Amino acid sequence: MSETNRPVLEAIDITKSFPGVVALSDVSLTVHRGTVHALVGENGAGKSTLIKVLTGVHSADSGDVRLNGEPVDFTRPSEAQHAGISTVYQEVNLVPLMSVARNIFLGREPTRRGLIDFAQMNEKAEHVLTTYGIDVDVRRPLRSLGMGVQQMVAVARAISLKASVVVMDEPTSSLEPREVEKLFDVIRRLKADGVSVIYVSHRMEELYTICEQVTVLRDGRRVHTGPLLELPRLELVATMLGREVAEVRSHGTTGYADAGHDVTAETPVLVVRNLTRRPAVAGVSFDVRPGEVLGLGGLLGAGRSETVKAVSGVDRAESGDVRVAGRHLRSGSTGAAISAGIALLPEDRKTEGIIPELSVRENIVLAAMPRLSRAGLVSEGRQRRVVDTLMKRLRIKASSPEQKVRELSGGNQQKVLLARLLCLSPKVLLLDEPTRGIDVGAKAEVQALVEELAQDGIGVVLISSEVEELLEGSDRVVVLKDGVVVDELRGEGVSGDALMAALAAEPGTDRVRTSATPGDRQEVASS
Repeated sequence: MSETNRPVLEAIDITKSFPGVVALSDVSLTVHRGTVHALVGENGAGKSTLIKVLTGVHSADSGDVRLNGEPVDFTRPSEAQHAGISTVYQEVNLVPLMSVARNIFLGREPTRRGLIDFAQMNEKAEHVLTTYGIDVDVRRPLRSLGMGVQQMVAVARAISLKASVVVMDEPTSSLEPREVEKLFDVIRRLKADGVSVIYVSHRMEELYTICEQVTVLRDGRRVHTGPLLELPRLELVATMLGREVAEVRSHGTTGYADAGHDVTAETPVLVVRNLTRRPAVAGVSFDVRPGEVLGLGGLLGAGRSETVKAVSGVDRAESGDVRVAGRHLRSGSTGAAISAGIALLPEDRKTEGIIPELSVRENIVLAAMPRLSRAGLVSEGRQRRVVDTLMKRLRIKASSPEQKVRELSGGNQQKVLLARLLCLSPKVLLLDEPTRGIDVGAKAEVQALVEELAQDGIGVVLISSEVEELLEGSDRVVVLKDGVVVDELRGEGVSGDALMAALAAEPGTDRVRTSATPGDRQEVASS
């Protein structure tokens, strides 16, 4: 048997149950040496549980795991790492205050006379990074770097562990296109070195670019395995969802209706003028009308998230004016923003959104407690009615409102956050990457909900790093680059080509954008 045909990691008939739930039922997975194997399925399909069994987080109820043909029974992740299985998670699981080098060699620092040999550690870290084309100062604190670079450092740590298998769980969720391509270069070098990669992602284009084999899980069972290129994209989505290909083709994989709400005659519900918070936001202007979805386009670092944080009061703007329904909004106050009718769905639901140890009910009503109380006393009956209504409307899948929110899938956690925002009866929703890290089924549900909310007359600002989602979901797209508005796309101009042209335009060109005030046009200032 050739090297590439020899299995390096095998899961054989793995079954794993939790109280009231069978997470995996007789699931098998075979990963060959020097290949990239996609592991896909909706949230709740069993992907995370299978990874945790392979890496020693969970013990299987039955079944076997074999590494290089030998049975293994890991009881903790460190045992799996020492054996040659490393994992790179969607949320970077490193120490922000420590240096890049220290994070790469955390727990394995080279020593000299009983003390950490920083010179040797830095040299080794630089060697690992430069070998795979990653350019970063290894002495800098991790937190001083962008999320994309932090993710690459996590990959470098996995490589430095001399792994024979690297598990990558949504590794590109925080990367911009050029960083994704750099990651793919790293993966190709790993393959050339005989390292295998288990690649978990909901992004179809990535799977077909970098993966050779695919295993599809649905409801805790394996429903398909084989060469990825033999499974057309629509058929892969249909297999994941358990639907017919014709149904997927007719409905598509997004929940957005055709963009183009008739809102031209409406008075703007949100007006932003010359908003500045340097260095990320430099004089940004736009407006949003009731029932309109305005997309904010741009690469990572363009200032999209920083803009909505300044609008929502999370960050205080240095200058500029924000008006909601004609009334001036005080900067730097989330309370004032919420009272005015602005609600923000943050980019990182894990650290800025959900409170994991609280229940679904508690997470939903958290921001609306004053509205649900009378004379300072919280009405449990009103809470219950509001939560039941929102759980049904958003189709939140939970055993009960009292289930811990951390136990839900990523898509259902995102819908819990949306339910919290709807408790506030918002006039404007600021949605920062609302479908990041959730599966195609949940993604379509969230997108359909955004469309429904716009039809109800709520103004929506949508940020998405997925071009298809941004273009399909938006009536207009304001394009940011280096904190400056460089273009506004509307009507037939909302296209991938126009967006790419705006992003590629050099500062100081004669490019013209539509200003925030309809009919006015102004030259783009040099950024």
